[in-house]
Amino acid sequence: MNVRSAPLDERFDIAAAEITIAGRRYELLKPRDADELLDEEEFEHDDRIPYWAELWPSARVLAERLAERPGNGRRLIELGCGVGLVSLVAQAAGYRVLATDYYDDALEFVRANAARNGVEGLATRMVDWRHMPDDLGRFDLVVATDVLYEKLYAALVPRVIAGLLAPDGMAVVTDPRRGAAAQFPVQCETQDLRIVSKEVIEKTVDDKTTLVDLFTLQPSLA
Repeated sequence: MNVRSAPLDERFDIAAAEITIAGRRYELLKPRDADELLDEEEFEHDDRIPYWAELWPSARVLAERLAERPGNGRRLIELGCGVGLVSLVAQAAGYRVLATDYYDDALEFVRANAARNGVEGLATRMVDWRHMPDDLGRFDLVVATDVLYEKLYAALVPRVIAGLLAPDGMAVVTDPRRGAAAQFPVQCETQDLRIVSKEVIEKTVDDKTTLVDLFTLQPSLA
């Protein structure tokens, strides 16, 4: 059997995390220790770091925000979905979700978590932001969490959003005030994206409080 085709519990030491969003409890499977997934060869070849394996506080902030707004069948794409918390909550809220990540392993966890939590209809796709597919179409909502961890992405993420967002669409990006994110607002302007609002939200998880920036964006001409 190909290692990649083996069941998740044969390839990973798996933990289950319980998270309640808008009164609904989600039980999410994830690798127990993301540090154990570090692969020096992958990093040297492609700068890959397994951030996808963590449940970040800013993902919880974004999930809570989406749960407040019924999707009513609107199209939503998540960039860098990780193990799927935000995408699952959005699909449950009535959006038609495409969960994307650069790691096939992450997408396997998303599909497993969707099945585990009874979330039906969630689509997944492997996407490389540097080489975006040309058949994705446009989305009513583009969301991303914890994707501004390097200066490169402060410029790349706005370009990707601009290429995916419908003319009257909206994007929501959350980030735990990383230094690399400082250029994000400037880079949004270069892609004709307008920051409609920026909120700072305190999120406490396991007695640790994180300040999370929540950016709401629209095309400048909207």
